[in-house]
Amino acid sequence: HMLRGLVTMDPFDSSDSLEGPSKTAATNAEVPVPWSRFSAWLECVCVVTFDLELGQAIEVHKLRKTSICYLSFPDSYSGCLGDTQFSFRLRQSVGRSSSWFGHEDAYNRDAPVTLQKEHAHFHGYVYFRQVKDASVKRGYFQKSLVVVSRLPFGNLFHSLLQVIAPEYFEKHEPCLETVCNEIDQWPAPVPGQTLNLPVMGVVMQVQIPPKNLLPAPTVLPSVHELDLFKCFQSVLIHMQMLWELMLLGEPVVVMAPSPTVSSETVLALVSAIAPLRYCGDYRPYFTIHDSEFKEYTTRTQAPPNVILGVTNPFFIKTFHCWPHIIRLGDLKMSGDLPKQVKVKKLAKLKTLDTKTGIYTAYKTFLHKDKSFIKRLLKGIQKKRPSEVQSAILRRHLLEQTESFILPLERYLESLMPPQRSMSPWKTPPQIRSFSQDEFMKTLEQAGPQLTLKGDWTGLYRRFFRSPNFDGWYRLRHREMTQKVECLHLEAICAADLLTWNKDKSEVEIVDLILKLREKLMKARKHQLPVKEELLEKLEQSIQTIISSLPEDLQTLLHRQ
Repeated sequence: HMLRGLVTMDPFDSSDSLEGPSKTAATNAEVPVPWSRFSAWLECVCVVTFDLELGQAIEVHKLRKTSICYLSFPDSYSGCLGDTQFSFRLRQSVGRSSSWFGHEDAYNRDAPVTLQKEHAHFHGYVYFRQVKDASVKRGYFQKSLVVVSRLPFGNLFHSLLQVIAPEYFEKHEPCLETVCNEIDQWPAPVPGQTLNLPVMGVVMQVQIPPKNLLPAPTVLPSVHELDLFKCFQSVLIHMQMLWELMLLGEPVVVMAPSPTVSSETVLALVSAIAPLRYCGDYRPYFTIHDSEFKEYTTRTQAPPNVILGVTNPFFIKTFHCWPHIIRLGDLKMSGDLPKQVKVKKLAKLKTLDTKTGIYTAYKTFLHKDKSFIKRLLKGIQKKRPSEVQSAILRRHLLEQTESFILPLERYLESLMPPQRSMSPWKTPPQIRSFSQDEFMKTLEQAGPQLTLKGDWTGLYRRFFRSPNFDGWYRLRHREMTQKVECLHLEAICAADLLTWNKDKSEVEIVDLILKLREKLMKARKHQLPVKEELLEKLEQSIQTIISSLPEDLQTLLHRQ
């Protein structure tokens, strides 16, 4: 079975015209760049066709095109008839430039960490159609329309595909060209703003939540939020375990009956620890053709920190040595409640017809919140809408994550140098190093506020060894370093620089000017969160100091 791929606006080919103009965009925002608005939202649109007669023709495509082609089709075990939607995540080719557009950094600066553009991965959103067609040799029409983006906006892009895919399957390429031109007229994705996105006579109104404001207080459709309750309804009694596995970045395989269930479950798991960013790798739909297949299935080392969503039963043999496997099937009811899967021993995971269950030896650090589970189950009996159940579940997970992170945030604040230690005449003071033992001592006074009982200390110690702690700490340390830089800039701007100059030599004054210029350049380059007026004041101070020097030195400094 071979696939034929037709890719428009291919982002993976280094010779593509997108590469050239996008570099210009970063340096000269005034010049309109072809497809720059399109590229703020999407990397490319792909059409993938199953073609029995082409044989090995796919080999002429680049590796990443091949990966997209295979990831865009459900495997034969899924038996998907009609229209199916799912998503995948793909590692970027080595050696590619990670930031093509000047506004990308601005977007990431203002967006929540869980919604930032990814530099190392692409997200693929698929609309697959399989219907009987006597005119085709195989007897079926099989085609996928795929949009590829760096943005993790599942809801938005699946909604977009619901509008354009049915029309495309009827009218083909001309319709797609029109859609791409319409997307190229969309406003840039700006967190906090209400955006109107017109396409094919429909206007999608969305809002990307701004930083530090999740969930967004808006009635507008979310660009990213899944129906968590629908995704987790057969594992509700195990939510505490799943939350801990995600928090600790444990290797997890989700075996599902279809790419839709696989991808939605993986994305729901990743979102379970919001507002904390999941820093391991995750693949909502993973196949044996994936370029990382060998890397992730080698048995010579411990399984990597990754969540894989799969549908092929072959993977049961491949992953039997992984520590946590969630085997899902079609939802079954037990009376008026969804039947809950059981936790089972890994040794029982041997055959292709393995029953549903969570196969793991993991013991949770914290106890279950039984009253919360009862509340959700009672909501099912009372026919509470799925959206409301999802909101309750999301709020519970959010509060639990925030409760876990709060003591860490408080401890980080204590590592910041005091503001009074900021001197305009000295380099900024250092942030103190993070000490795990010192943090553990703070838990006695400022431990997690949740009522959940359990081994919080053990959970923190395990968390410190996870990629999520490493990613969180790196991000927060960078933000703290920027804050120190901002406070130092404020101290410089508040100082009387001219008075300081009076008894200084020309060498010392020139040295100060060069240091201030470097500080100003870094503040603008790294987009430090300081007011523009402050930077303008500093620039003015530099010019005033230069004007106090002899003319020959002034000329020299103005040339630099």
